[in-house]
Amino acid sequence: MAGSGRIIAGVLAPHPPHLVYAENPPQNEPRAECGWEELRWAYERCRRSISTRDYDVIVVHSPHWKTQVGTHFLGCDRFAGLSVDPVFPNLFRYRYDLAVDVPLAEVIAAEAAKEGLPTSMMRNPDFRVDYGTIIACHLVNPKWDKPIVAISSARSYYQFGNEVGDRQMIALGQATRRAIEASGRRALVLASNSLSHRHFTEEPELPEDMAHEHIYNHGQYLWDMHILGRFRRGETKLVVDEMPDFIEGSVSEAKEGSLTFLLAALGFPTYPAEVHGYGTVIGTGNAVVEWDPARGASW
Repeated sequence: MAGSGRIIAGVLAPHPPHLVYAENPPQNEPRAECGWEELRWAYERCRRSISTRDYDVIVVHSPHWKTQVGTHFLGCDRFAGLSVDPVFPNLFRYRYDLAVDVPLAEVIAAEAAKEGLPTSMMRNPDFRVDYGTIIACHLVNPKWDKPIVAISSARSYYQFGNEVGDRQMIALGQATRRAIEASGRRALVLASNSLSHRHFTEEPELPEDMAHEHIYNHGQYLWDMHILGRFRRGETKLVVDEMPDFIEGSVSEAKEGSLTFLLAALGFPTYPAEVHGYGTVIGTGNAVVEWDPARGASW
């Protein structure tokens, strides 16, 4: 029913291709022995938690669909093709075939335009969907039995500064929440990004050799633990207040706007998040974090 929609959960869903590689799904060509279990098992816990709630669509904001002018949305009913990670083609060559909830994408775009944000619909059926979208959606729902709404990351953080970028992503998140509520959809909303993001420039001969895996530096780790502590205490507004410093201090992938978008869409939760796990991939800090609005209402 129109007007009865809601966000059933929000998830910080990092997208290192290594995690899909290590799972050996049939869609991915390369084969792995093992690796990055702390994050893969965190996603398992997250999937179990989400499976207790019914939902209609996955809405995902990705750092790797980079648009120079405004925010773009997938605008065709279906996209299929081969996604190859440009940095790790040895790990991620993934054949995807995904459905898109175009009506919801159009409503979100219209709501965002009311906020003064430039928006555009991607109507090219041959457009290659970015790996940040594909990996996050795969890891939270490997069955691919739900349509998605995919949202690009605009360049406002780079063109105008972190504070301007955050203001725009807050407006986009709030517009997304209004659109979901008006649409009648039950939506799972994802921020497809890492926390700290300074990474190694060389990988070991065997990528899944965990003897080589650790955080890039201790300063990044301290920032990640600080932010996760705020999540666990329900201090998301303070996270947004600190976001410009976090971005610069940890070279965070939050500079693409996905995390601020998610927190705004959730209404800046004041209840504790569930941190399903934290781990490193090529030196970057990654956490699988879930916000359950129903749990928040009970606090």
